[in-house]
Amino acid sequence: MRISVYCSSAPDIDPKYLELAYQVGAAIGKEGWDLVWGGGAISMMGEVARGARENGAKTIGVIPEKLFKKEIQDPQASEMHVASDMRTRKAKLEELSDAFITLPGGIGTLEEFFEIWVGRYLEFHPKPIAVCDPYGAFAPLQEAISHLTDLKFMKEGQAHLVAWCSDVPSTISSLRTHLS
Repeated sequence: MRISVYCSSAPDIDPKYLELAYQVGAAIGKEGWDLVWGGGAISMMGEVARGARENGAKTIGVIPEKLFKKEIQDPQASEMHVASDMRTRKAKLEELSDAFITLPGGIGTLEEFFEIWVGRYLEFHPKPIAVCDPYGAFAPLQEAISHLTDLKFMKEGQAHLVAWCSDVPSTISSLRTHLS
């Protein structure tokens, strides 16, 4: 199984998020799964890959050519796919992955998360999606989603397509349940 992880590449975040990314990568490796990720070597991206590799996982990166040229790609990746742009990158991440984990991050992380969630709802793919958020970074987002549901902007069943998890074990467990 190949698990895609969406996460931050921001350089100056709280170290607890770096440790979270490492732990998610480690858990993926301990399951015998492989990691598919954005191919970066910095911040949470670098830590999720390091955690996965140190626990036996192959790491399969997908990085846009523009970022590859800036030399932030992970030179230790088992495989590195260079995409022409971000849209191509997201399509390749989806193609290579059997499931998705979203960790705290910014607009890039959110954009990837929402696109894969919409794809699941519209039945372009049946792959499980989990959010791992032990520190509540996305708590306001969950409130906004609940509010949109109350206003009937979100359709029945959309919110239930994502497992919102408060720790790494429950995140892995939610994927394992759907991948069995």
